[in-house]
Amino acid sequence: MTENIAVKAENLYKVFGRRPAEAAKKLAAGASRDDVASLGTAAVIDTSFEVKSGEIFVVMGLSGSGKSTLIRMLNGLLDATSGTVTVAGKSLMGISAAELREVRRSSISMVFQHFALLPHRTVIDNVAYGLEVQGVGREERLARASKIIGLVGLDGRADSMPSELSGGMQQRVGLARALAADTDVLLMDEAFSALDPLIRREMQQQLIELQAELGKTIIFITHDLNEAMFLGDRIAVMRDGRIVQIGSPEEILTDPANDYVAQFVHDVDRARVLTATSVMEPVRSVVTVTAGPRAALRTMRDLQTSATFVLNRDGSLAGVVRDKDVMRQVKAGDTELRSIIREDATTVSPDTLLVDLVELSVGTDLPIAVIDGTSRLLGVIPRVTLLAALGNVSSATGELPTIEPATTIPISLISEALALEGVAQ
Repeated sequence: MTENIAVKAENLYKVFGRRPAEAAKKLAAGASRDDVASLGTAAVIDTSFEVKSGEIFVVMGLSGSGKSTLIRMLNGLLDATSGTVTVAGKSLMGISAAELREVRRSSISMVFQHFALLPHRTVIDNVAYGLEVQGVGREERLARASKIIGLVGLDGRADSMPSELSGGMQQRVGLARALAADTDVLLMDEAFSALDPLIRREMQQQLIELQAELGKTIIFITHDLNEAMFLGDRIAVMRDGRIVQIGSPEEILTDPANDYVAQFVHDVDRARVLTATSVMEPVRSVVTVTAGPRAALRTMRDLQTSATFVLNRDGSLAGVVRDKDVMRQVKAGDTELRSIIREDATTVSPDTLLVDLVELSVGTDLPIAVIDGTSRLLGVIPRVTLLAALGNVSSATGELPTIEPATTIPISLISEALALEGVAQ
């Protein structure tokens, strides 16, 4: 098992009924769920995946797809009919009850849909309960619980009783209790589904922030596609006990494995899932800062654009030059571009969501420039490409984008100026 794999499932089957082992064998040989119905109910069928350390892995599916059964197999609440589960390098198959308890104490915690708080205990005592079970001393467990209470946004509520808290606050207590155990893996079964939409969104955002700060590996179960798209580094889509696709949110949305997944993602808010990377196009209109004004005019003439991006020697984006400024330099015999470079190009990082790009694209005739952390130009997003992506349609031309011409100097005049300067057309 590779070092960065936190949880691994291999060929998992779970059948409830009279003859589960026989049903699992028939399923492995190609039988369908209906074919083995007389032997038992197949909840999970031939499921395999790996969850990397520090990622949020979302298992998504409709009711009856097998997702809740699957997550209970990952911490030994349900035994697999066949197949293996490995957590932190230790197989859960065939281990003793004492060994399983140790794995749960040291490696894996769970947050349920229903908060399961102890009603007679305060918030801090609920959060510290798992540590108490582990035998951690009172002073240490209360100190750890107090720190986690602050992380989940419950400052000032340590001495409150569960009955005094809203549903969202109670779920924060449940999350804090799991975090206080300080295990590397956190299982969350429909953890936010009982919350109203606004509180649910707050909890989703907080979970992402906590994961970034604490580096936990999170396996999150949900039937809500938008929640899966928002939370997941990767998503596993389940149907009738089987995983039908595993991929990033963008992969699931833009390249569904089958008609079922395509129908599932049909109504997803693409603007809140797709990023600049997924829609950017190669840069065509670009010159280096040392190219000179006549080379810049040639580029604009050949590509029929009114501006071009300019790169520094190291490949970083210096800015943009416009045709009218470059023509003025050509006529003046100036051989330097640097003095007329403008810094009016809109730049974004590769992971910028489309919803944030829409407003940036308004009021400019330049494509949005996508740059990395060193300002290296990775690609561009013309407005037409952005709108096509939002509408899930192909662009009108299907060609690589160029900088949209502005109503400045006609291309014919640029060609004329180049001819006057003796530049070959």
